[in-house]
Amino acid sequence: MKLIDTHSHIYVDDFKSEIEDIISRSKECGIDKILLPNIDSKSIPQLHNLVDNFSETCIPMMGLHPTSVKENYKEELQLCEQWLSKKKYIAIGEIGIDLYWDKTFLEQQKVAFTTQINWAIELDLPIVIHCRESFNEIFEILDNHPIKKYKGVFHSFTGNEEQARHAIDLGFLLGINGIVTFKNAGVDKTISKIPLQNLVLETDSPYLAPVPHRGKRNESSFLIHIAQKLSEIYNISIEDIAKATSHNAKTLFNF
Repeated sequence: MKLIDTHSHIYVDDFKSEIEDIISRSKECGIDKILLPNIDSKSIPQLHNLVDNFSETCIPMMGLHPTSVKENYKEELQLCEQWLSKKKYIAIGEIGIDLYWDKTFLEQQKVAFTTQINWAIELDLPIVIHCRESFNEIFEILDNHPIKKYKGVFHSFTGNEEQARHAIDLGFLLGINGIVTFKNAGVDKTISKIPLQNLVLETDSPYLAPVPHRGKRNESSFLIHIAQKLSEIYNISIEDIAKATSHNAKTLFNF
């Protein structure tokens, strides 16, 4: 059985002193690949260092996270664009709009999001979308863009069935993480109505650890609990969940 963690930040300082153990535990749990979205200029050296040291397992993305869109966002975007011309990345991510913490830079977030969508189109890469309290704003940009069929993931999907089908109609997969194991989150009820072919698995480490580790630091090895929850939702074996979601990830990210 092989699983793919399509969204993890195990390059951040939380894991620095024990990264070899983190990678080892993930392999023991059948995690074949770990995909790493960037955050901003500060995270790029850590991201590259992890990929250099564990190139068989870790695969990088490049992008500017919406919560890092501040007054200097143009300089941040310029740096991301420079790296995209220097190295190979599996996707543009993580990008999007976040209105949960702060709405101050909403217009700048929209510009940054649109700019990075255009990069993805030019480079023929998937996009990995961070969408927190911002489905309306995200869909407005996607629906009004000249391109009408995308490839990518709505990372950490927590929307309703209508929003799920809207994303899928645009060409996206849904990233399912530890939230699906939370008792009152409702993600399990939503995805029970969505075909498995539209899903990929992720941890978003170090955040959103699944039950039974909820509230603790998350890591890629915990992906097994997310796969187990989907096994219960779809009433099929965990091996079939792994086979289907890994196929979806490999097809989307082209590896």
